[in-house]
Amino acid sequence: MVPESGFSEFRADAAVRTLDQVKPYEFGTHAGFAPNYIRATAYLQMRKAEEAVTEFKSVLSHRGVSPLSPIWVLSQLGLARAYATGGDTVKASAAYKDFLTFWKDADPDIPIYKQAKAEYAKLQ
Repeated sequence: MVPESGFSEFRADAAVRTLDQVKPYEFGTHAGFAPNYIRATAYLQMRKAEEAVTEFKSVLSHRGVSPLSPIWVLSQLGLARAYATGGDTVKASAAYKDFLTFWKDADPDIPIYKQAKAEYAKLQ
């Protein structure tokens, strides 16, 4: 269920190592959700589900940092994918359902929405 991205496994690992330098600034005025989201996405690409879950949950628990950020809602989808990657279909289904509920009024032709619906359907 890991979506294709621009990360190769080597580059994803390098991204995680590079992002270690910005840990003191995470969830700050300038960094916002970006370091955690990128790190979570890199972990997901490397199929390190537990680490990805931790980072996506971290973003989701800090919504007040940027309440209207698209990264926040995309972290819900990332969480679903991380659970699916780790083989936890019960938690993955719940996370997909939360994402799809949040986007229930979205344009049904948005590619990421269609992809999330298809991934959710495969779990059912």
